[in-house]
Amino acid sequence: HVQLVESGGGSVQPGGSLKLSCVASRYRYVSGCVGWFRQAPGKEREGVARTLNDGRAIYADSVKGRFTISKDNAKNTLYLQMGSLNVQDSAMYYCVAGVCLGPTKPLWEYQYQGQGTQVTVS
Repeated sequence: HVQLVESGGGSVQPGGSLKLSCVASRYRYVSGCVGWFRQAPGKEREGVARTLNDGRAIYADSVKGRFTISKDNAKNTLYLQMGSLNVQDSAMYYCVAGVCLGPTKPLWEYQYQGQGTQVTVS
């Protein structure tokens, strides 16, 4: 079965950077779309970044200019480079993949989802 496994989370000071990775098994990122969403305790899930079926990337306003989504098809790995982190970025981060959904569809509706990696900014 398909598995997405995130890594790279951790604790960082405000203003710091982290790079999350998401390796896929039995799924090729070269097809479909990918994305990241996050959820902090007591808060709703928030879509962070995604790719569209034309290859463009779009971002939540809260992370625009600070986060970058990318993928390495040869390594079958999805990334989320995060910079200028602040305490509001603290959350569990999940990667998703699957058939492209419309840009307004919640990322957590994607077919495949990882187990999450924790990011704490303090």
